Amino acid sequence: MCSKMCSTGSTKSHATFLPYPAQGHINPLMQLAKLFHSRGFHITFVNSEFNHRRLIRSRGEDAVKGLPDFRFETIPDGLPPSDSDATQSIPELCDSIRRTCLVPFLELLSRLNSSPEFPPVTCIVSDGIMSCGAKAGQVIGVPCVQFWTSSPVSFWGYLQYKELIERGIVPFKDEQYLSDGTLEMSIDIPGMPNIRLKDIPSFIRTTDPNDIMLNFVMEESQECLRSPIIFNTFDELDKQVLQVLADKSTNIYTIGPLASLSRRINKPEIQHDWLNSSLWKEDTRCIEWLNTKEPNSVVYVNYGSITVMSNHHLKEFAWGLANSRVHGGNKGKGLHHKLVSPTASAVPSCGWLFLTHCGWNSVMEAVSEGVPLICWPFFADQQTNCRYSCTTWDIAMEINPDVKREEVETLVREMMEGNNGQRKRQQAMEWKKKAKAAISSGGSSLTNFDRLIKETLHHG
Repeated sequence: MCSKMCSTGSTKSHATFLPYPAQGHINPLMQLAKLFHSRGFHITFVNSEFNHRRLIRSRGEDAVKGLPDFRFETIPDGLPPSDSDATQSIPELCDSIRRTCLVPFLELLSRLNSSPEFPPVTCIVSDGIMSCGAKAGQVIGVPCVQFWTSSPVSFWGYLQYKELIERGIVPFKDEQYLSDGTLEMSIDIPGMPNIRLKDIPSFIRTTDPNDIMLNFVMEESQECLRSPIIFNTFDELDKQVLQVLADKSTNIYTIGPLASLSRRINKPEIQHDWLNSSLWKEDTRCIEWLNTKEPNSVVYVNYGSITVMSNHHLKEFAWGLANSRVHGGNKGKGLHHKLVSPTASAVPSCGWLFLTHCGWNSVMEAVSEGVPLICWPFFADQQTNCRYSCTTWDIAMEINPDVKREEVETLVREMMEGNNGQRKRQQAMEWKKKAKAAISSGGSSLTNFDRLIKETLHHG
């Protein structure tokens, strides 16, 4: 036992993080792990073997060396071996994880607990769609917190799946629902005013009662209610739906925007810069180009790590952006466009407008920085996030799924010159102030994080 004592003579808390093995889930779990690490936790971050190899290919062996008290481990995802450097099939991955991941995760926890190098595992922080994390916590007798990495409004949307099935609305009877106006139907959901079927997370869009994704997210979201839940948001942004969710779960912790909060506590002596979770090799040559542009003069375009775009739509977006170029004043200041790496979003010239798929990480980054959106949602929670961004939060406009260059040009011009665009820009700046207040001393998110550590994980 002595070998598992920290330098102060007391056992150090050891949090094991288990993300769903996709980039948009790994990133916020890594931000949260850094927060825990800054509070004195020993961290074990568990990637899939497949993504561990991708991390090494994209960033080199140093990417997985970690720190003395922040280590990387792996478990298999249950899919056939592959050296592909691309996102795996989401339905196949979800089905495999549900069936196979509990046993190897328990084996890993056993190895960690029997190793003289580490303190014993004292808690598990599991992705909200990795219910095997909570099950493992029950087996070994440690608390588990579920981190729902998408939005609270989408979580509430997923929780409606069961009722939609019981009411006979989902699955749909035939493919006509895609074109006959069915998806425009309004549905009555407490805490979600003016919501249509098309705004519910997109896995309801099936005619198959055995559809993998329909059943997977329905079951995982229901399971998530059994544990304390972390959301990457702040109280004021999602006030209405959080009030409804509070009746379903008494242990909800809103601690966002997480990327901003993680940066806020990033102390040089902790060496968090060594810890990176990007599975993609980034081309940062665009930074030099961006640094030649004036502040807030560039449209930032990023569709996440999973979105699939046809060549036709790519051309429509490209021409629409090119045609929207507007020069004003004697300076000849113009609007610039370039497809850039994810790291470029932090460059000052990229503060003008964000053309996005509306993934939750992207939305929260935009809210944090006061940047308005043009939304082209692809799947999952993105339709719900888009609806709220355009209406409730009033910081966005939406592009038709079958995008046309004329519409892109019109929306970009409106966001740049129009009264509607100006209003949304002002609203985005108001949300930025509220987001900053939430993560400041005494703010709701920082207070909730402290409460999570003390109440649920009994640390500090």
